Amino acid sequence: MPRPTRRSALATGSALVAGAALGQPKPVPSPVEGYADQSSYAPGDRVKLHTSTEAVTYDVEVARLGQKREVVWAEKGVKGAKYSVPKDASSHGCRWPAGVEFKVGADWRSGYYAARLTPTGADKPSPHEPFFVVRSNEPGKTATVLLQLSTNTYNAYTNWGGYSLYAYHGRHKVQGRRVSFDRPQYSQFANWELPFIAWAEANGYALDYAVNSDLESRPELLKSYKLVLSVGHDEYWSKPMRDNLEKFVSDGGNVAFFSGNTCCWQVRSEDNGRALACWKQNFGDDPDYKAGKFETLSTLWSHYLVNRPENSLTGVGFLWGGYRKSHGQFMDAPAEFTVHRPDHWLFAGTGVKRGDKFGGKDTVVGYECDGCELAWKDGLPEATSKDGTPKGFEVLATCPVRWHPDDCEWYERWEKGRTGNAVVGTYTRGGTVVTVGTTDWSHGLRGNDPVVVRMTKNILEKLGR
Repeated sequence: MPRPTRRSALATGSALVAGAALGQPKPVPSPVEGYADQSSYAPGDRVKLHTSTEAVTYDVEVARLGQKREVVWAEKGVKGAKYSVPKDASSHGCRWPAGVEFKVGADWRSGYYAARLTPTGADKPSPHEPFFVVRSNEPGKTATVLLQLSTNTYNAYTNWGGYSLYAYHGRHKVQGRRVSFDRPQYSQFANWELPFIAWAEANGYALDYAVNSDLESRPELLKSYKLVLSVGHDEYWSKPMRDNLEKFVSDGGNVAFFSGNTCCWQVRSEDNGRALACWKQNFGDDPDYKAGKFETLSTLWSHYLVNRPENSLTGVGFLWGGYRKSHGQFMDAPAEFTVHRPDHWLFAGTGVKRGDKFGGKDTVVGYECDGCELAWKDGLPEATSKDGTPKGFEVLATCPVRWHPDDCEWYERWEKGRTGNAVVGTYTRGGTVVTVGTTDWSHGLRGNDPVVVRMTKNILEKLGR
């Protein structure tokens, strides 16, 4: 374990007094950084927050985030300690000891929880808030809909400690191959899931919560629900996650992907779920490639060696999708869908007609979008199913999107310069699967777009009851 280094409380206090006497600005307190020891807990479980700070003491306030922020636990004057950051923190975690522990209360509702960490005497809390999910103690009892949060994606984009699964913000522009949950995480919750949850709670929809890894390690959860939701940027999936959800659908369960760039990359869970491995473009260096284990190769699901395009689950994929209002693609064009089949039940009560557009005010098409190969007949798009999209998939609305060349020149199935589409569609194979083909659908709920709102209600009420 790394050895702590503590500042003397007496010396710190003396420095503050001396600074004030000399008329110097008040020193900015050292922030508190930390992470939870698990991504999700059940009521009765103990949460360990592993923290590091130069502050002598700090305060902790744990709150559930939804339509409103609800504080459930707090403690003042927690003793601080500063720990070193291992060189391999990005890939193998910080290995800090627990700074504070508490028990998940029996009355804590299922949801997303964040720990606000404030150095004693500071004017504002530290910017990083360790987070976790509380699962339902009785799955399915008060909610028939399960929202699994995109925590794998949060981890993939976190570059704390130097590296993420991306080169653009990696140290020396180097792309990581493995990322650990045991380090401060940069959550994407506020951008996508929170607007959806705030809208759902304001409109009386009950949800239970889980995280990506729960689909892998706790598949028995699924049987308690009628509908499973993916919201926002749900990009990184392991084989067990996907296997379990596809079985849920084949057994009659329903799934709604209010998300885009969904199930794009295959990852492998390591360290009992506390790390993800993904070799991406460098799949030839993946140990599973060298072992000939292509079904778990950590690259694109649609790669020919894996040969399991995400379309066969979601109906759509990034290969035939791309960007809108991001990465330099369609930056000056409206981010709106065009309606093709207004008589479908998804559009019930919206009043839309063929050719109508919706979502532009809140730029619901973006920033990353999924589509499928289309053939146009009598002015209407139909899925060819040549790309893995299930036969019978109904294309309801589309919007042009495009890849950025830097993302795809390495990929043998990409057609240079091709324009694809974000696609809203659905199919039934045991259960019913709906996709909206865009990360930013929930922004339309936040903006109260009447068509987005009514379509979302139609999906929740038809598939979640």
